[in-house]
Amino acid sequence: MESISIFDMLKIGVGPSSSHTLGPWRAAQRWIKELKTNGSFETLSAVQVDLYGSLSLTGKGHATDYAVLLGLHGEDPETIPTANINGIIKNIKESGTLLLNGERQIPFSFEDDLVFNKKFLPFHANGLSFTAMVKAKKLRSTFYSIGGGFVVKEERKNAKKNIDTFNTFPYPIHKGADLLTYCNDTGKSVSEIVLANEKSLLSETAIDFQLRRIWDTMLDCMYTGCHTQGTLPGGLNVRRRAHDMHETLKSELPYDNPNEWLETIRKTTVKFRQILKWVSCFALSVNEINASLGRVVTAPTNGSAGVIPAVLMYYLVIENHQAGFAEIKKFLLVAGEIGSIFKKGATISAAMGGCQAEIGVSSAMAAAALCELSGGTPAQVMMAAEIAMEHHLGLTCDPIGGLVQIPCIERNSMGAIKAINAAELALDTDPENAKVPLDKVVDTMWKTAKDMHANYKETSEGGLAVTVGLSDC
Repeated sequence: MESISIFDMLKIGVGPSSSHTLGPWRAAQRWIKELKTNGSFETLSAVQVDLYGSLSLTGKGHATDYAVLLGLHGEDPETIPTANINGIIKNIKESGTLLLNGERQIPFSFEDDLVFNKKFLPFHANGLSFTAMVKAKKLRSTFYSIGGGFVVKEERKNAKKNIDTFNTFPYPIHKGADLLTYCNDTGKSVSEIVLANEKSLLSETAIDFQLRRIWDTMLDCMYTGCHTQGTLPGGLNVRRRAHDMHETLKSELPYDNPNEWLETIRKTTVKFRQILKWVSCFALSVNEINASLGRVVTAPTNGSAGVIPAVLMYYLVIENHQAGFAEIKKFLLVAGEIGSIFKKGATISAAMGGCQAEIGVSSAMAAAALCELSGGTPAQVMMAAEIAMEHHLGLTCDPIGGLVQIPCIERNSMGAIKAINAAELALDTDPENAKVPLDKVVDTMWKTAKDMHANYKETSEGGLAVTVGLSDC
């Protein structure tokens, strides 16, 4: 049975895509370690990278080429100063060399040694291979970016080994029914069960430290997005909207940093219409940062990174002005576990399941977390997740120009609003009257994903990506 930590579901990284940017970046880092382990790193004379399937078809719009090179260069997505990214790539292109892992300079042609192959590899839609020339012999390794920044190698049995990391949980959870049973048997809340599992891996002090890092990154991302003007890169000329929305919503009270900004918003009187605008503003701000190679929290993917912080901000600034880290902790614990249930039972990869696997899952995560913070029972928490996903079933992934911008950015605001609505519906419903359990909607999402045409799975070969092209923008 797979056991996934919430820190696998909530990762700090660089935009615009967890599967197309963070995953290939991590694959490049793993390949470097592989070369060092087998003794090839010091003797290789050249490298080539081949991208396949969705990574090839939408890789340029998703900065897959940049991510691979940054990983090979030895940079880490959690720590790299994002302002340095374009300079590093420019130097590789102009010099015709690559400083492998920051240690060895080798020849590298951006045009010839980074190959976009339109064909799909059999295991997963997001495949990439690294080839090293070592003493006139070619050493090749193939990886798959399976969504949410997760990376596995070759066969399914190996994939299981790579992600089946934690089997010591006191409460092993594969399905929603497992989680609900533990809650009912112990009288614990969902967040308490999840925390008990995490404490089998880390001390509570370490858990709190990591959760604070995640929240601080989310808050900083929203703050930066709300205070940044201009047009997004990539060629669509999409104007940033979070800044303009923020200007019309904010009060005149002063602030100097993200935490002071949060407290200022809490003092702003809002009506229903303004609440909708604030939630949308928070979601848009994150995904505008994501679209411009900024640092975000993969939750559970980069394309859906705005939903969870937007809903959590909604709770902090609208529902509970006294809330602090204790509530943030519960929210992230619940959200992470719900995401892992969808990953185990279906997918969080748009290349496998369309946008229902990204925005739908993030909305379900946020709905469940908000429901618990709002006093919902474990059964209502499960119901909130189910309702949110039920109304994202069949959602396609058809990014214009292969960029994580249209319709991706707006979809985060829609997913956040649906999450809030789903939580409220669950809170006002007796779970005994529920007709669709969470596990049934997970199964349905996976079946829908398998039935979905490949044109609508992050290939930019159908939907808006075809009817509205780059030339129309």
